[in-house]
Amino acid sequence: MRADQIAQVRQFNRLVTQRVGALDDHFLGRGRPLGASRLLFEIGERGADLRELRRRLGLDAGYVSRLIKALIKEGLIRLAPGPGDQRVRTARLTARGRREMRELDDRSDRLAAGLLSAVSPTQRDRLVAAMAEVHRLLRAAGLVIERVDPATPAARWCVAQYFTELDRRFPTGFDPAASLPADDRDLMPPRGAFLLAAIDGKTVAGGCVKTTAPRVGSLKRMWVAESARGLGIGRRMLEALEDQARALGITTVRLETNKTLQEAIALYRSAGYRDVAAFNADPYATHWFEKRLGRAREPHR
Repeated sequence: MRADQIAQVRQFNRLVTQRVGALDDHFLGRGRPLGASRLLFEIGERGADLRELRRRLGLDAGYVSRLIKALIKEGLIRLAPGPGDQRVRTARLTARGRREMRELDDRSDRLAAGLLSAVSPTQRDRLVAAMAEVHRLLRAAGLVIERVDPATPAARWCVAQYFTELDRRFPTGFDPAASLPADDRDLMPPRGAFLLAAIDGKTVAGGCVKTTAPRVGSLKRMWVAESARGLGIGRRMLEALEDQARALGITTVRLETNKTLQEAIALYRSAGYRDVAAFNADPYATHWFEKRLGRAREPHR
């Protein structure tokens, strides 16, 4: 990336923190650190377990623990055992905490309205549209892709979402039992890998690769949530799956797909996959692709 791009990002960060008032020790009130106020927002009316808060905010466990203790001392939250696991502690707002949240919401609204009122109506529309685009792109910048056990709840949920979408989009529906299987043991090293992608702790994509023959692998069940499409996540997931295939010693990857999934077909072709003759009997497949893997790609910087 270019030096001028880095300089622009730093300039943008400085201006935003100044304009929204984040440099003020009393930002959103009562002399409370910004991190503590953000924690209250994230706990919200529904509450949140501490592990999820740390994952969602990307904060150090010790820092979150200190903020939690301070909020408990103020009488704004309380801790209770999680409903499904007694070892998991859940933070919930007290009555005083709910009143504080309403006040924080009001102050946040006033700060936003003050910022918008400082520009003309035309500029206001441009500013809000630009903020929406920045928000989308910053979400993509926070994407984390990791290899997981295919039996985890998050992996199961991801596959279920994939099957549900295929059932909705295929003219004749989709029956997982009729498609080619992908057993859990085949989706873990040294046979394969299952990847999940998440933004702020929320799963937004998944996919897997499995070895089907010496140095040959198959890409399976690649899915991106509708809310995260248009951010390049599908391509990043595809690249990550190819990296996993290389690590497994795979030099040729194959996949099959259905003509209904035109956006997926376009992605595969743009990524260097070529149409080949049918290499399996998947009843839902209408297109078969293959790609020879070269050297590992340069990592995103």
